[in-house]
Amino acid sequence: MASELQQLVENLGRRFDRSVAIDDRNVRLLAYTSHRAEVDDARIASVMQRGVSADLIEHVHRSGALTADGMFIVPASPKLGMYIERIGFPIRYRGDLLGFLWLLSSEGQVTNEQENAAKESADSAAQILQREHLLGQLSRGRTRELMRDLLSDETNVRVDAAEKLIDEELVVTGPVVVIVARPEGTQLSEGDRLALASCLERTRRSLPPRSAIQLERPDHAILLVVVSELRGEIEAVAQKLQRDISAELDRPSEHCPVGVGQESATLSDARRSYLEAKRAAEVAGIVRVLGPTVRYASLGVYGLLAELPTDRLRESLHPGLKRLLQAEDDGESLVRTLDVFLENAGNVQATATEMCVHRATVYYRLKRIEQLAEVDLSKGDDRLSLHFSLKVARLIGLR
Repeated sequence: MASELQQLVENLGRRFDRSVAIDDRNVRLLAYTSHRAEVDDARIASVMQRGVSADLIEHVHRSGALTADGMFIVPASPKLGMYIERIGFPIRYRGDLLGFLWLLSSEGQVTNEQENAAKESADSAAQILQREHLLGQLSRGRTRELMRDLLSDETNVRVDAAEKLIDEELVVTGPVVVIVARPEGTQLSEGDRLALASCLERTRRSLPPRSAIQLERPDHAILLVVVSELRGEIEAVAQKLQRDISAELDRPSEHCPVGVGQESATLSDARRSYLEAKRAAEVAGIVRVLGPTVRYASLGVYGLLAELPTDRLRESLHPGLKRLLQAEDDGESLVRTLDVFLENAGNVQATATEMCVHRATVYYRLKRIEQLAEVDLSKGDDRLSLHFSLKVARLIGLR
């Protein structure tokens, strides 16, 4: 597609000695010619980054780009880096908007001949984009089918899927890491599912070609990334995906944890990284202190505890902690004090500083804790037991 569109804009540009560019409907650059005259920051950013800011996209859309049937004008907007007025032509296939063909007003007025030629080129671009869209649908369908097999619990199915993904050039070979995004709630709305798919697609397209594949499931989204293509950038990819999904959910204030699995040496072993990423996302959804984006390798004791049934974990709670949790007047402050005290290795001054209270307040609360929980905080075994129970309580949602 890229070579066909490039040839199209170059032919039109040579014919009329003008700069020509083609964007998709989200104003992402697909093809362009060299510039014959002055250019602005918006065009430079578009060429360098293959995209523009959300504000500039909105400016283009407000100018009538989404509804135009023929030539339209996008006025200059210096605050957005667009110092030159754009002359646009919608690229439509049977009425569906697929993109835009652009000329620059700084290169002169558009004659009737140029307008007709630009419309013809836009029609040709529509055929190219529609054909690519249909081929892309087939490719994406095939990729999803093979990725489902890649995550199967049957070894031979996984190996066969990995071989086909590589043989059909749907993904490059190399070590992989799986990222899982899992919005809160047992039932996602249609809008939430669309947001997951859209954010996953945008993230995948921002990465090097064939370096990532995606799959959406009813309650979570999966992105498999070949790490040899993005060494050292996996954390940034996961964090950006988390921010994008959280902003686009029907319930944008809700928590959307993202888990990152450990590296798997081969594509056929991606299931292990997937299960780790899924577990990390699940734990992050419960244990908020871990943050919204969590690596499985960073789960620590929570990763081990998450393997146990909730009932067993609940039974393992220290009886003294149960009494603290049920204390009516100051239970919450006591549990919080105990948590900070233990996390600071029993340092009273550090506890007081972190909680912004006087040391005397900490001593008073610790005495109350010892009385209610029937423990001696000077003993290592009691501190260890309570610390473990606090982590369990956080994991099963008791605090």
